Amino acid sequence: MTVTLSPATLQDIAQLRQLYFDVYGHGYPVALGSDPAEMRRLIEDPHTRWLTARRAGTGQPAGSVVVQTDPGSRVGKLVGLAVHPEHRQGGLAGQLTRAVCADAFATGALDSIYATVRVVTPGPQQVFARNGFRPLGLMPNAVEVAGCESLALFARYADGVLARRATVSRVPAALAPLLDAAQRASGIDYGGLRPAPTPAAGTARPGQPPTAPMEVITAPGFVRRRFLERFPDPGERFFPLHTPNALLTPPDGAFEAYADLDPVAASCSLVAVHPCPAAAADALEPLMAAVTRAGADYVETLLPLADTAGLSAFLASGFIPSALYPAMRRIGDGFHDHVVLSRTSRQIDFRTTAVSGLLQPYLSAYLTAWTSTYLPRHEVAS
Repeated sequence: MTVTLSPATLQDIAQLRQLYFDVYGHGYPVALGSDPAEMRRLIEDPHTRWLTARRAGTGQPAGSVVVQTDPGSRVGKLVGLAVHPEHRQGGLAGQLTRAVCADAFATGALDSIYATVRVVTPGPQQVFARNGFRPLGLMPNAVEVAGCESLALFARYADGVLARRATVSRVPAALAPLLDAAQRASGIDYGGLRPAPTPAAGTARPGQPPTAPMEVITAPGFVRRRFLERFPDPGERFFPLHTPNALLTPPDGAFEAYADLDPVAASCSLVAVHPCPAAAADALEPLMAAVTRAGADYVETLLPLADTAGLSAFLASGFIPSALYPAMRRIGDGFHDHVVLSRTSRQIDFRTTAVSGLLQPYLSAYLTAWTSTYLPRHEVAS
């Protein structure tokens, strides 16, 4: 099949919506393929690159892909990769991926591009691996599409970025399986790390009863203004391409947790905690209960690999180290690694997950971490 690659235009919106419907039906949880207003915004956004593949002769869209860019963090996200069912098996997904990444990196404004990849079939994993993306982790129950699905994290880097990673000497011992998986699957060196001292007793534990109900404010405009007031320094609010639309706080106001809550996808990203992530250590159970009531079965957060206190707080409250993002954040001339921690309130079922050999180390790491967190030690030993 002969196709022509070209940027999306406003005149393409109706046809692109039909393309995403043909690929996903009514189950596509991302607004860029279903909401005309959001599609218009992205097409007009100078920081977004939306590429279409059109059939020769008819001009009908056969494929689509988008790279959204967070210019402040120099991180991009590849989303919406779709190929019409009639035009699969011809390499079009790879062609679109190569073209949109080359276009995005050519601007010099990006250090990395990441993608969260469905794992219902191994094909998408192979497409990203063949186009320079490294597998970085697995997030079970991360999204509601046609049922609850897991996602894999992949990232591709600009030249020289990985060679300028800052070193970390100590991390919580619970991260060891994930770091080992990253070394085996992606060739990222984590040798020489030592376990950090175990935090003092008193932090929350999985299954501990809530201490107090959490108050939830879902007024997006107010939440964004409050977020900017609490974090006036852009360096303190690092969570690329996520804008909080909900605020969670205990009745005494001891901390404020800012979240990007998406009930349609049944997911939630904890973007930041004021005054610091560790401040929520003893209240993560009621926070999880409040998020679940708001419609999210999956919660994730992003923390620096060097933030031992923050990582320990979330690990002690049942969050599992699910993915690693090496060299995610540029500070000066160096790059700093981050960790994705996740927690799900649904039963995890991997029977419908097609985890390729690329991701097998991460599946093993996740299962090891989940087992050590949620199974009694005598059951693990037996």
